[in-house]
Amino acid sequence: MHREFLMGNEAMALGALAAGVDVVAGYPGTPSTEIIETVARCKSGDVYVEWSVNEKAALEVAAGASYAGARSLVTMKCVGLNVAADPLMSLEYIGVKGGMVIVVADDPGPISSQTEQDTRTFAQFSKVPCLDPSGVADAYQMMRDAFALSEELHSPVFLRPTTRVDHGYEAIDVLEPEDYLKSEPEGFVKDSSKWVIFPRLSVQAHARIEQRNAGLSHELSSYAGNFVDWEAGHADAAGHAGTAPDDSAATRGAAVRPARKAIATHGINYQYVRENLAEGECRVLRVATPFPFPDDLALEFLDGVDEVLCVEELDPVIERALTALAGRHHLDVVVRGKLTGDVKPSGENSVEYVGQVLDTFLGRGAAEGAAWPDPPQLPVRPPVLCAGCPHRASFYAVKQAMRGKKTIYCGDIGCYTLGNARPLDMCDTCLCMGAGINIAQGVGHVEPDTHCFAFVGDSTFFASGITGVVNAFYNQANMTLCVLDNSTTAMTGHQPHPGTGRTAMGEKVTPVSIERVLRAIGLSVVETVDPLDLQATTKTVARVDAEPGVKAIIFKSPCVFLYRPSAQSHVDPARCVGCQRCVKQLGCPALVPQADGKVAIDGSQCTGCTLCEQVCPFDAISGGSAYEA
Repeated sequence: MHREFLMGNEAMALGALAAGVDVVAGYPGTPSTEIIETVARCKSGDVYVEWSVNEKAALEVAAGASYAGARSLVTMKCVGLNVAADPLMSLEYIGVKGGMVIVVADDPGPISSQTEQDTRTFAQFSKVPCLDPSGVADAYQMMRDAFALSEELHSPVFLRPTTRVDHGYEAIDVLEPEDYLKSEPEGFVKDSSKWVIFPRLSVQAHARIEQRNAGLSHELSSYAGNFVDWEAGHADAAGHAGTAPDDSAATRGAAVRPARKAIATHGINYQYVRENLAEGECRVLRVATPFPFPDDLALEFLDGVDEVLCVEELDPVIERALTALAGRHHLDVVVRGKLTGDVKPSGENSVEYVGQVLDTFLGRGAAEGAAWPDPPQLPVRPPVLCAGCPHRASFYAVKQAMRGKKTIYCGDIGCYTLGNARPLDMCDTCLCMGAGINIAQGVGHVEPDTHCFAFVGDSTFFASGITGVVNAFYNQANMTLCVLDNSTTAMTGHQPHPGTGRTAMGEKVTPVSIERVLRAIGLSVVETVDPLDLQATTKTVARVDAEPGVKAIIFKSPCVFLYRPSAQSHVDPARCVGCQRCVKQLGCPALVPQADGKVAIDGSQCTGCTLCEQVCPFDAISGGSAYEA
């Protein structure tokens, strides 16, 4: 063993390697992305890693590996689980042979997601066991526990970190690579009665799963991750939170003094609760397996308690479980939390907020010395497209070409969602990945006089956009598809995709041509333009939009983080008349209005893309140039 200072995602990656993982697949999604990147960086030669085209593909690849007896890991963010739900629901009925762990990074807030989704609730819905880590050390250990549990149950297992666990750091003890478990997959054994899903098999599997989960509830009451802090604030022998300090029999039982009020919590909120309680002040239940719920441990926890407060994100999973448990066993205990209005129903919790909730529940004033001063007001920094981003040029060209026409611009998930901000104002809708293409079709069927545009990034095109284009062509829609191709998955950290010609393992492969895919679908009008050539791009947009049916424009220019500028633009103060057309129409953060009304360029941000030079009516800006590799 040795000690490393690790991010939660890095710890989970090393935990998977220590558990002998053979196949790792996923789709980039903050806050989960670094797991696969770490596996790819730290793996040995016999571990296969891939960025799949989407979460459904990733889960199915991992399922195939598991059928062959290999240990497999799938990673995604919470909304990605929606994409993977179809195979997951059937996979739980079919079962697995090699251990299979599905890491779903939930995002309370949400900080970088469309929605707040709680995978603990999805675990109940899908009947898949779920582990819920409270910190980095937990995440490392629970990854290994999840693989063992998966093989014991022949079921996939969720590992559900949240953003603060994924991106938190901690010094933890990890195994040496030579001590990693060595997996020896048996290979796929043909058995259609097991691996082919039929209604009769599903009926039998459902009954078996319900029986299994009922028994697992009792078994998980003794899982080390589930425990009761009789003296809140304890740590284990190594000084870490997250595991019981000793044997469960020594930390639970009627011999321990009863508490009239108690706290039930989970995940990162367990750490928040510990921060706000003095040692021995209150009984605390930490739930590391929200499904199946550890009923036996919870019953012991509730013994002698009058009121229990459930502190959790996002859904009232623990609160509902304790309420049902108290009802079934006729316990005289009041269960409080989100459903009773004692804890806010949505959003991310914090140390400060949990302290306020505990103060109210325990009837205490703010702890002495623990008053939190009002933090200074942070400057308002709305997210914007980067200086030099080719998406800005693409949006501007379309806006100029369609000026004066009734037009709808359907957006998608990615950097280009920021096209909704003024002054561009070029994102009228945004639902989920790939949806903009189909939404544009729906509007067009209702309003035939509307010019319908759908914007999609190159990575999203492969992930979920292709089917929308097929639907549009087949159903004879009238719309213009705009593929914003910046040669990377920029929003999540520049991961490769099928169009980049590079895999997660660093292999060079033949890139999939977006233009050829579109033409293979049946589109006859497919144009590729450089959006930084504003005049030519604007003319192309106007010409292509005039064509009937489904047509496409590929705006191809690399992300500014992939290439360095060879020269930057600058403003000639003698020519600048202070019209600020560049600022008002482009909104580039490198363009800075001055006190005299003129504009200057922030050299620390300018990439020399020349878009502002082309927009300036007085030729007051010059000096930019094309990119160099």
